[in-house]
Amino acid sequence: MQITQGNWQARINPERGSLGLTRTEAVDMMLLAAGNTYKEIAKATGRSPETVRGSLKKGYHKLGVFKAAGAVAEAMRRGWIAPLLIALLVSGINPDAETMRHRPPMRTRQQVSASRSVSRRDVGRVFA
Repeated sequence: MQITQGNWQARINPERGSLGLTRTEAVDMMLLAAGNTYKEIAKATGRSPETVRGSLKKGYHKLGVFKAAGAVAEAMRRGWIAPLLIALLVSGINPDAETMRHRPPMRTRQQVSASRSVSRRDVGRVFA
């Protein structure tokens, strides 16, 4: 069975005790993959942060990992969750996509050379 949350979709196994994520674990994992914290996931799903933490810990155990980044990577590798590619397909079809390119970041600070800072440190010292 497929479910969707935001820009992510997940494949869940509705049978109890089987391999794969439950609906709750899958929703939490998709929100985690989208970059949300436990508190943000709890607010979005109407549960407490501790309940979300417990649900994600069960998912971590099923995936055999200990951290959030590893869980998302392993779930994607197994095909249990995946990002939706609709935005990429639309931008590829859209002829105005080239005008929507991102600008490179502008440098706001001037770089200071290392020789300038070394000369400041040497002022007033006597070297043998």
